[in-house]
Amino acid sequence: ISIILFIHPFLALTKPVGGNILVVEGWLPDYALKKAKERFQQGNYQLLVTTGGEIGAGYHLSEFKTWAEIAASTLKNLDFPEDKIMTAPLHKNIKRDRTYHSILAVQRRLNKEGFNEASIDIVSLGAHARRSWVLSEKIFSSVNVGVIAISPNEYDVSRWWLSSEGVRNVISESVAYLYARFIFSPPIK
Repeated sequence: ISIILFIHPFLALTKPVGGNILVVEGWLPDYALKKAKERFQQGNYQLLVTTGGEIGAGYHLSEFKTWAEIAASTLKNLDFPEDKIMTAPLHKNIKRDRTYHSILAVQRRLNKEGFNEASIDIVSLGAHARRSWVLSEKIFSSVNVGVIAISPNEYDVSRWWLSSEGVRNVISESVAYLYARFIFSPPIK
C-alpha cells in the first residue's frame, strides 16, 4: 500500500533550483507547454530550451522535423517571447535512451552558445520527471540541476491506480527509472 501511495510523488518530483535556463522536453502536450511558459514567467529564467528527437509519423507532411521545433512553435503561438526560446533538437532517429540523448543535445547547444556554467531546471510530465532529472545530473555534473513535474491531465495522480493510463505510466516509468539509476551506463565519448 505504501508503494502505491508514494511511488507517483517519488517519480513526479518537483525540486527546482531556480536555474538560469528552463529546459522543456518537446514531446509534452500543449497544456504542459502552457504550464512551462507560466513557470518561466514566474521564475528568473533567462532562456527556455526545447529538446526532442525526430517526429516518428507525419515527418514528411510537417514543416517541423523534431519535437523540439514543435514545442518551440507551440510556445511562440502562446505569445512566448521568440528571443527567449532556443531549440536543441536531436537530428537522429534514436530508438534507445532518447531522454539521455536529448539532454546531451541540450548540453551541446548550451556549450556552443556559451552557457557552460548556467544552472538549469528541467520540465517534464508526471512520473517521467525523476528519470529526466537523474539523467540530467549525470550529464550536467558541474552545474545545479533541478526538475519540475507537470501533472498529467490524463489521470488523477492521487489515484493513479484507478486508470489504465495511470497504471501504464507509473509501471513503465518505474522500470525506466530503475534502469536509468542502476543499469544505464553512458556511452564513452
